[in-house]
Amino acid sequence: MNSSLYTDLSKRERQIMDILFRLKRAGAAEIRKRMPDEPAYNSVRVLLSILEEKGHVTHEKEGQRYIYRPTQSEDGVKQSALKHLVTTFFEGSASKAMTTLLNHSGTDLSDEELERLSLLIERAKQQRQQ
Repeated sequence: MNSSLYTDLSKRERQIMDILFRLKRAGAAEIRKRMPDEPAYNSVRVLLSILEEKGHVTHEKEGQRYIYRPTQSEDGVKQSALKHLVTTFFEGSASKAMTTLLNHSGTDLSDEELERLSLLIERAKQQRQQ
């Protein structure tokens, strides 16, 4: 099991994880209310159990309720997913991934975004020289 990647999740499991990342912690009923095409309550409970078995969520008991939360930070998951994407589709090359993003039709970067990218590139160059 690689709990940092969510490639093994169904659509509904990913929806639950997205909700938990937004809320930080929630019960099954609260999660269910925020899901598109609200599934049955028992379906959400089963999916939460599956996510717990896979190591993606954990729970604690508050009174009669189980409160669920992600086992990893959203930033950690983003970093891991991005690394997996770059490795899988861009031969591990960040520049190939960036080139694809920048050349993607419909990508309209503002001057502010372009300046931020320039600053990040300059920072990376400086760190490399140290």
